[in-house]
Amino acid sequence: MAHISFLDGGVGQEINSRSSASKSHPLWSIQVMTDEPEIVLEVHKDFLKAGARTICVNSYTATPTRLNRANEFHRFNEIHETAIHLAQEAVRQCGLTRDEVSIAGCLPPLSASYVAKVALDYEASLEEYHAIIEVEKDGVDLFLAETLSNITEAKAAADALKSHGLDCHLSLTLSDECDNRLRSGEPLEQAIDELGAIGLTSLNVNCSFPEALDKAMPVLGKSGIRCGGYANGFTSIEGLEPGTTVDNLTARTDLSKERYADHVDKWIDAGATIIGGCCEISPAHIAYLKSRLEGNGHILQKLG
Repeated sequence: MAHISFLDGGVGQEINSRSSASKSHPLWSIQVMTDEPEIVLEVHKDFLKAGARTICVNSYTATPTRLNRANEFHRFNEIHETAIHLAQEAVRQCGLTRDEVSIAGCLPPLSASYVAKVALDYEASLEEYHAIIEVEKDGVDLFLAETLSNITEAKAAADALKSHGLDCHLSLTLSDECDNRLRSGEPLEQAIDELGAIGLTSLNVNCSFPEALDKAMPVLGKSGIRCGGYANGFTSIEGLEPGTTVDNLTARTDLSKERYADHVDKWIDAGATIIGGCCEISPAHIAYLKSRLEGNGHILQKLG
């Protein structure tokens, strides 16, 4: 039996899939939130009803770099404030309190997902993470720095959080080769050594094949740092380049809710105590996973 901090699933992708638009936007679920905010509210509520005890605000692509690229930086504060409001409203409408669930702010890759070669340098990353923390910190309970593809960006996120006196939850995305390397090619062991020296609250892996997490979790579990994971359900991320959209990606057809839970059981056996889902992991996956975990005697709780 373990106490598991139980996260939501692939919020952005779930929002995007429910949109009435025929094509995705480079700002992804941010554009859906602008056009159809009720979809964002319902997705948060569906994950809460499925049993998630921490939900993440819908601000993944609202970084200064990405908003500048889309000529939308003037809406930076508005977008983050809307994302926070919708998460808070979902908790309220579900009859829950912040004692029962937590709301996580999002510190994502600043320039593009998965493509380490276009990541900002340390100083530029630190500046952007400070800006995001400033606009979100009063409305959230904690931050998840997630889908980070390289050590430099992860260090900047960690240092920004620590400078604000905040808990430091980092999550790295791994190569689809299942070789315990980050998308940058840097070894996971190197990331553990360099990031662990900063002093982390947790070090996790996310938005990678569940098979990649199967291999990584025993290494993380032996690190002495609290760890966890939330995988994606994509067939590949090769089609996603900076400025393109998730229309280039496809979902696996072999990752049923039962099969995803089988992977999660392996991660918990290896020491994971933070569990959820990423892109293409739906409320149905989370609901089944809650039932499986509680049936195995685990206690589910919020992160924070």
